Amino acid sequence: MSRMPVNRMPNDRPPPSQTMRVGAAILGNALEFYDFTVYAAFATWLAKAFFPAENPSTSLLLSVATFGVGFVARPLGGILIGAYADRFGRRPAMTLTIWLMAVGSGMIGLLPTYQQIGVLAPILLVFARLLQGFSAGGEMGPATTYLLESAPAHRKGFFGSWQLASQNMGSVISGLIGLLLAFTITPAATDSWGWRVPFLLGILIAPVGYYIRRNLDETMDAEEAHDSVGRVLSDVMSNHWQKIALCILLISGATISQYFFLYTATYAINTLHYSQGWSMAGSLATGLSGLVFSLVGGALADRFGVKTMAVVPRLIVTLLFYPALQLVISSGSPLVFVTTAAFLMAIHAMSSGAGIILIPMIFPSAVRTAGLSIAYALGVTIFGGTAQIVFTWIIGATGDKLSWVWYVIIMSVISVLATLAIKVPATLKGGSEDTAPATALAGVSR
Repeated sequence: MSRMPVNRMPNDRPPPSQTMRVGAAILGNALEFYDFTVYAAFATWLAKAFFPAENPSTSLLLSVATFGVGFVARPLGGILIGAYADRFGRRPAMTLTIWLMAVGSGMIGLLPTYQQIGVLAPILLVFARLLQGFSAGGEMGPATTYLLESAPAHRKGFFGSWQLASQNMGSVISGLIGLLLAFTITPAATDSWGWRVPFLLGILIAPVGYYIRRNLDETMDAEEAHDSVGRVLSDVMSNHWQKIALCILLISGATISQYFFLYTATYAINTLHYSQGWSMAGSLATGLSGLVFSLVGGALADRFGVKTMAVVPRLIVTLLFYPALQLVISSGSPLVFVTTAAFLMAIHAMSSGAGIILIPMIFPSAVRTAGLSIAYALGVTIFGGTAQIVFTWIIGATGDKLSWVWYVIIMSVISVLATLAIKVPATLKGGSEDTAPATALAGVSR
């Protein structure tokens, strides 16, 4: 598994075949996160199917709690599959996660409802979400590391930002399917069987994902790899726990903000009382905005520095959250809702795209995937997995449609402080710390 040299083209861009393979990694990641996040867009319908209750708010709270259950298994997936990727390679780890996610998605699409089999239905739904969570926890680290290790030295920011962009690509796919259902079948049909469609489509992730990933080049440095998964875990937890703690805090505000945008469909229907079509339009608009501006943030990180791009847009969007949502509520216009959500997502995505790039840069090659996977999975589990529950509870407890935004703001400030505290190792710097994206990981470029 030792690395073979790859000749560069004069402009230092990967040859076309390698570009196609990087594209395959991106597409696979998009399909993976589509399967995991489509649950958020259809939480209202899943609540009716699996958690019927006299109080609709209770039913919805149980549904979004089950969405959060998927995050419980993410740290385990991040730990085991991340360490597996550092020991055996990025490619086999990404192939494994594809199959696991497809099984979980297929289960949700095929499960009988509460009316058909009673309490066994939500129990099986929880199991399916645990399987999806394990897969999602293991996917992020290998995919991001692969993108960074495949990139030219001066384009690490742009290549790495495809991680968040591809996650938003999954949201775009989810939004498109939701809109298609809204305009082609009746609300009654959606309640009855239409909600199953996006999950059944998710089964396609297995054959498609395996096909597009099976020919990927391996980027792991076999000479630097530990000789067992146990040694990978021992190294990262013994020698790098402080980095992991800071990265978890970095992720906290970013992931809560990200799930704020994933929550927009549920928020539009249940709090703002907009139609299914407008709610799905909101999901689609934020997904498209996140896709585009994640890449903008990555490109700007190559130009201005990763920490600058991780911090400055995060501060801007933190200041705008409350007045922007005030505008949405006071206007009563679904168009204003969609436009505002997309605008906020653009600023958020520029920061998050850069933040994701920063994390693997501070870990050595032998534990790079494990460090990123563990920090990301724990951060997303603790803060992202509980976000929708907290949002729904705060709104229900206060009766204030804007009360939940303060939680997003506070955690965003904590995220900024943690980002500022992170130091890029001197061995990865080509100049000042803030120009590190151009040179970090250059030694593992293929």
